[in-house]
Amino acid sequence: MNLVVVREVSCKSALSRCGIEGIDYSVNPYIGCEHGCIYCYARYMRYYSGHRETWGDFIDVKINAPLVLSRELYRKPRGRVILSTVTDPYQPLERRYQLTRSCLKRLLHHDFPVSVMTKSSLILRDIDLLTRFTSCEVGMTVITDDDGLRSFLEPKASPIDERLDALRRLADRGIVTYAFVGPIIPSLNDGEEDLRRLIRRLIDVGVDYLMFDRLNTRYGVVDRLSGFLERRFPHLLKEFMKKIKLGDYYYRKIKYRVSKIMAEYDVPYEFCF
Repeated sequence: MNLVVVREVSCKSALSRCGIEGIDYSVNPYIGCEHGCIYCYARYMRYYSGHRETWGDFIDVKINAPLVLSRELYRKPRGRVILSTVTDPYQPLERRYQLTRSCLKRLLHHDFPVSVMTKSSLILRDIDLLTRFTSCEVGMTVITDDDGLRSFLEPKASPIDERLDALRRLADRGIVTYAFVGPIIPSLNDGEEDLRRLIRRLIDVGVDYLMFDRLNTRYGVVDRLSGFLERRFPHLLKEFMKKIKLGDYYYRKIKYRVSKIMAEYDVPYEFCF
């Protein structure tokens, strides 16, 4: 595995308008992400940031982001802020730089509602801040309960058991939590029994709702996944490509499959597709 190139950079703005429904702003304290998820759609950010390194091999640390954010919060109308949309705010470097924690302190001071999205149990470090917000929700991405598969797909993200434990502990402290089951990847995590087992475990830890999403096939994602399958699970490659070609038809079947499972529980859920 390549060494990650870390650069400390300055930003001119930290609070961006966000087009996600129900979200007004986004804060991305880092450019790039160490988690190295093979299915990541945010790899397109590499081209906008002028990096030659492949996605996952570089991190730009916006060292002044908390200070810039503090200034912007005085000028912006109050609205819901998500951390983050094109990076993971609790990737491993956050232990060292604590930019996400510093940004949360600024947001708390101005009483902006927050939504946090991560794959990391490091979020528990900031539970002292999260519990003080007037409005706060935390989403944890969990696409499988097979940690062996997770280690291939999300090599530097937290183990599944750690994520489930984090969701449980956050829920126990009264924080609204949800599980983000996305992407559902053809032939890897789309089996009915696999989904049923995962959903049961997520509901058991007390999430308030679940969200499901399809695979974003742009930005070379299909090529990376097919290459991965060819190396690791060659017997699945043909089926994977067949489902990819089916497109919307395949994902309509997935919606039906998930809805049938969720009908067994009194827990809200929604699809992002």
